[in-house]
Parts: sequence; C-alpha cells; structure tokens
Amino acid sequence: MTSRAQQHAHDAARFTELVDAADDWSRPSPVTGWTALDIVKHLVEWSRGFLRGAGIELPALDVAADPVAAWKQHVTDVQAILDDPAGRVLSNPHTGDKPVDEAIDQFYTADVWMHTWDLAKALGREPDLGEERCRAALAAMKPMEQVLRDSGQFGPAVPVSDDASAQDALMAFIGRDPSWSADD
Repeated sequence: MTSRAQQHAHDAARFTELVDAADDWSRPSPVTGWTALDIVKHLVEWSRGFLRGAGIELPALDVAADPVAAWKQHVTDVQAILDDPAGRVLSNPHTGDKPVDEAIDQFYTADVWMHTWDLAKALGREPDLGEERCRAALAAMKPMEQVLRDSGQFGPAVPVSDDASAQDALMAFIGRDPSWSADD
C-alpha cells in the first residue's frame, strides 16, 4: 500500500515533469478561462491557504514570476509536511477536523493528480492518469455528484459514450471535454 507521502511524491513528480516541459505559460487549458500558468497558481495558492487551517503558515510564492521555481518549492514544502505530519489537525468548516496528512491526500494530492490532465492537455500532450485509479475515483465521486456540483468546483458533466475509457469518463464527469485540445 502506498503511503500518503509516497502518493504525493509520485503525483507531484508527474506534474513537475510537465511544469519543467512548459515553454508557454499563456497556453489555454481545458479549465474555462484558465491558462497553463493558472493551473500551477491554483495548486500552489489555494493549498497554502488551505494549510493555514492546520496552523501551517507557508511563505507566499510568486508563481507568475517563476512558475517552475515556485512549483518546486511548493512541492518541497508540502512533502515535508507529509513526511512529518507531527499529529497536526487541519480544521475547515467544510471538511471538519482531519489529520493534516489525510486532508492533504484527500483534497490536495487528488487535485494535483486530476490537474495533471489539464496541464498535459494545455501543453499539447496526451495525459495518462491510470485507468484503475480513474475508475476508482469516478466510483467514489458519483454517489456525491450533487454535492460536488453544488460546490461550484466542477462544471456540468460532458456526455461521453458508454464505452469511453475510465479516464475520459472521469474527466467528463468533472466537466472536462476529453477531446479538448489547446490547438483547436
């Protein structure tokens, strides 16, 4: 079984490969109104705010000035928390109280994993999130679809065929068009 720290290290490394390969941060992304840079800014900025709920104050990073350096510092900061959660608890009015490593895994690491698809697409690459993991994520999300839609974090589902891959079905469920291309 993969630990929460190992899962983050794996998912962050895959995202970092894309960050390192980016040569045009203004490229559009599958997230309406967002560029490739906006994906990185989102992951860095919201999670640092989220961690304040565990009393963890991380310094602000200027993602726009240097997305690669900011992302790598952010990954190092989050990994250090996961490597030594020190019994810290994250308190959030929407999620309740959770051990910080559990909260990071559930909300942040999962977000890095799914936004890997967005950044890959923005860079003109074909992402592979893993069919088994996509199938499991979709199965976990479907029972709470209305709660997810009401959160405003996901767009309306995009129709896909019954024989769509698990990855395409998951992306369509969260409001992404699996056939989206930055070059269209």
